[in-house]
Amino acid sequence: MLVKICGITRLEDAEAAVAAGAGAIGFIFWPSSPRFVDPHRARAIAATLPPFVTPVGVFVNQPLAYVNGVASLVRLGAVQLHGDESPAFAASVTHPVMKAITIAADPSVWPSRVRMLLDAHDPVRRGGTGRPIDWAAAAGVAARREILLAGGLTPDNVAEAVARVRPFGIDVSSGVERAPGIKDHQRLRALFEAVHESGSITTRS
Repeated sequence: MLVKICGITRLEDAEAAVAAGAGAIGFIFWPSSPRFVDPHRARAIAATLPPFVTPVGVFVNQPLAYVNGVASLVRLGAVQLHGDESPAFAASVTHPVMKAITIAADPSVWPSRVRMLLDAHDPVRRGGTGRPIDWAAAAGVAARREILLAGGLTPDNVAEAVARVRPFGIDVSSGVERAPGIKDHQRLRALFEAVHESGSITTRS
């Protein structure tokens, strides 16, 4: 199972996430987010990641030229659209796309090449709210297509969430922080320990 740690703003947090077992690292390029990171800083952090860890850029209703430009600058492995972007917009993104949707949204309007990320609805903060979503409803979506599960995941509830939803992966931000954009390394390790104990992922050799 893929584990993405999002809202990375510091090199030491990226290193801690990778050491714990993260398969993807998320950088938020939306200036209104408390976890915003400058693309040039993100590029420097992304350059240190091992090849098996995917750098992902998060964008919210930003111009296509900016999205594609930052994706190229940072050398992202994927682009995560977390706003009101359309399937047509996603089709013009030059990198693989993840689209954040709510439980109420219809995932069938999105082509199979676009991976779905289920998150709590918040039209202002656009993620990182610490609020869980309806896991029963999420399980219904996960049964139909691959999803990443987000929304209020912590070391205390992640094993239950994974067991109930059976997602392709999880996306965690506020649940492993001591302040927005500042990761708590002890909570990071505890998150992965909980996921390992659930049997959802195995330790890399």
